[in-house]
Order: sequence, then C-alpha cells, then structure tokens
Amino acid sequence: MSLLKRIERGNQQGGGGQEKGSGNTGGGEEQSRLNQMRQQRVQMPVAGQAAGGSQTGYADLKGRVQTKLLSELDPSMDTRSPEVRSTIEELFSTILAEENIVLSRAEKTRLFEQIVAEILGFGPIEVLLADETVTEIMVNGPKNVYVEQKGRLSRSNVTFENDDHVLRVLDRIVAPLGRRIDESSPTVDARLPDGSRVNAVIRPIALCGPTITIRKFSKKPLTVEDLIRFGSMSAEIAEFLRACVISRLNGVVSGGTGSGKTTLLNVLSGFIPNDERIVTIENAAELQLRQEHVVSLETRPPNIEGRGEVTIQDLVVNSLRMRPDRIVVGECRSGEALDMLQAMNTGHDGSLTTAHANSPRDCISRLEVMCLMSGMDLPIRAIREQIASAVNMIVQQERLRDGSRKITRVTEVQGMEGDVITMSDIFEFEQTGIEAGKVIGRVRPTGLRPKFIDQIEAAGIHLPPSVFGIGQSRY
Repeated sequence: MSLLKRIERGNQQGGGGQEKGSGNTGGGEEQSRLNQMRQQRVQMPVAGQAAGGSQTGYADLKGRVQTKLLSELDPSMDTRSPEVRSTIEELFSTILAEENIVLSRAEKTRLFEQIVAEILGFGPIEVLLADETVTEIMVNGPKNVYVEQKGRLSRSNVTFENDDHVLRVLDRIVAPLGRRIDESSPTVDARLPDGSRVNAVIRPIALCGPTITIRKFSKKPLTVEDLIRFGSMSAEIAEFLRACVISRLNGVVSGGTGSGKTTLLNVLSGFIPNDERIVTIENAAELQLRQEHVVSLETRPPNIEGRGEVTIQDLVVNSLRMRPDRIVVGECRSGEALDMLQAMNTGHDGSLTTAHANSPRDCISRLEVMCLMSGMDLPIRAIREQIASAVNMIVQQERLRDGSRKITRVTEVQGMEGDVITMSDIFEFEQTGIEAGKVIGRVRPTGLRPKFIDQIEAAGIHLPPSVFGIGQSRY
C-alpha cells in the first residue's frame, strides 16, 4: 500500500476503475491490479521538487498534522525548553496513529523535522542554517532560495509555500528583537540568536516577494590561525597587526560588501588585552569577542510613531561617558565618523572600525564625506587634519574573483603634506596568475618600516626586520 493512498483515496479509486475497465484480457484482472498499484505508488517528494498531486497531498498532510499539533500544544510552554521537542514527538506519533497514516521511518523523520522547524525554528531555511558550509542565505520570494558556499552562489532546493509562509518565518526572526516589518516599514535589519545578520525587504518594495538575506557567522568564531590557514593573511601580517592593536594604534578595516570586514574586525578585536574595558557599537550585534569586560551596544529603529530611534552616532557619543579603554564600531557609514575621529583624537587610542571602500585612498575620501554628513560646517582641511591625526593604519580587505577573501593592503597613514593626506603601503597583495579559476598570489612586505614603529616598541613589542621584508629578496 502506498504512502499517500489514504489521503488521495477518492482520486485513486476513480483512476483504478477506469484502469480496470480498459479491456485487458488473459489474466487481465491480475494485470489491472498490478497497473493500479503502479499508478497509485506515490513517493514522498523531496523538498523543492515539483511532484504534482503528490506534492499537494504531502503539503496537505503536513499542514493538517501541523495544525492539529499546534492545537494540542500548551500555549504557555516555553519553546526554548529541551522538553518541548520530546513533547512534540509524542503528540506527533499520537496524531499519525489517530489519522491512520502509515509512513516509513525515513519519511516520518523528515516530516517530523520539517514540522519541528516550523514550530520551533525558522521553517524551510532551518536546514540551511544548520549547514556549516553555507555562509549566506538569500531568499528571493517563496520559490527562489540561493546559498553561498566557498564564495560561490548556487540555487538551493529549499522552497516556501507562499509569501505568507515567508512572512511568518520573518516575523519569528524580528519579533524577539522588538522590531517590526510591515507595509509602513518594509525593510528591517535584525540578527539571529547565534549572531547571524539578517536583512529583509517585503512588498511593495520587493517586487518578487519577501526577500531575506542572512549573513551567517560560524558558531566557532574564526581565529587568526584560521585566516592564515585559509590564505587570507600571512603570518607576518598577523604578527604586525597584533603588535598594532596591543600598542593602541587606531585602525580602519576597509573593503567592499561581503569582503570579510566584520570577520577581520572580530579577529583584530581579539588581540585587545583582557584587562581593558571594550565598548562595541553595531547596528546588529555581530562581533563575538572573547574578553571578559565587553559592553555591547546596538542601535534601535524608530517605533510606529517615528520616535525612539537610537543611531550609531548617538551610541558613539554616549560611549565616551562609559569610561571605555577601546571603542569598536561595527561600521561607520554616516555622521558618526566625525564622532569616531574625535574619540580617537581625545584619548581613546586603539579604537577600531570598518568602512566601505575599494582602496585605502578611497577610504580616506569616504571618511571625509561621512564627516561632512554629520551636518557640521567644517572646512575640508580641518577634516583631513582630524583623519591624519586619528587614523594610524588602514587594512584593505577584498573578495577576489575566485570568491576567496584576502588582505590586499596594509597602509600607514603618515600625516599631511600641504592639503593632501600622505600614505604608504606596508604590505600589499601581488597576484602572479590564475590556475583552474583560482587566483594565485601572495601578500608581501614592501620593505618600508612604518613611522609608528616607535610607538610599537614603546609598548614593549620588538618586531624583527624580516616582518617588513628587510634583508630579504623581494622576488
């Protein structure tokens, strides 16, 4: 007897009668019965496959069991409690027995996991969230879900039922954070419990339906050893950056979208000594610092009346009253850049932040523009003097054509010459070729020692000349 025979009995019986009366002779009864069994044999479809009537039957089965299960569950039950899953499993088995639904062990397990994901998790994307090889999830409407693995995009076989199904999952993400998404506010930034970043856009802004973009972060934060092993940086750069952070030099991580800025900022923040007070400021809390004395601040959007908004700029100003040893801003994108520079110039050395830019020179230009966005009527030379005095180094992070993420430049901001901010590269990435679609190259020192080396040595750190390529052949 097939899996969904009882569910679709009415339709199958009609087809069986026609088959039987089709004029088969000579053992026709046995042949008709065999054909009928072949016609009735319907396998449980794989998620995302179009299987016609069987897909509809499976969806009906899942919906009916899920609805009955929800009605049986105690609404006051804490869904985060470990006993909830065992309770759901008992009710699930009882409902299948009452409905006289016969499933194989594999089919029963798959149906149970999907229903649990709908009740306790984030629906169809729960399996993608659990997959450690997936670094980004992109939901472009209910039927188009893409994932990023090893820097490459591919289409997933996961789908939602309809727009309402996507909205239910989205509401489950944003509701615990006190945020909302509706027609009056069709965009939202949020995060998952594990720190993964979420951005969502719904109709009427998103024409293809509710669109969700999830930037996943590994459950185990990447370390500097991991980045060296992946080829994102060299051991010399790691040693140099560690010395810069410990000696309280101010740094900016620059790069494009998806280049790995936040991951690198997290690694750099890990170099901060454990006995210092760190204040982190982010739109959505993503940094995973291991130090004991960390205060994490997060922005807040306006409420339904348009009030109560707390911006990055507000938090930067407030953090100055919190006696921070280090201020780490997840990303400067507006007028908060001026307040960040002011903090760097008024005793809060060793501060770190990120900015979107394609090169260190572009990063300086962006900082100038963001300072002008603060609304202060400042001459451009005054802004450049603030930047030249505050920022010691810029670390440029890029995502290359093969999907790999690497540090391509480490640049020192030296000061002002006339009206121009002078800079010099300490390390730079040199591409030597492409093999099988993979970019081949290495990050090499330029042979220049930074001017702030005295500050590093004053902190008791002595870097060997070989770190800067001194005494080594360039080629």
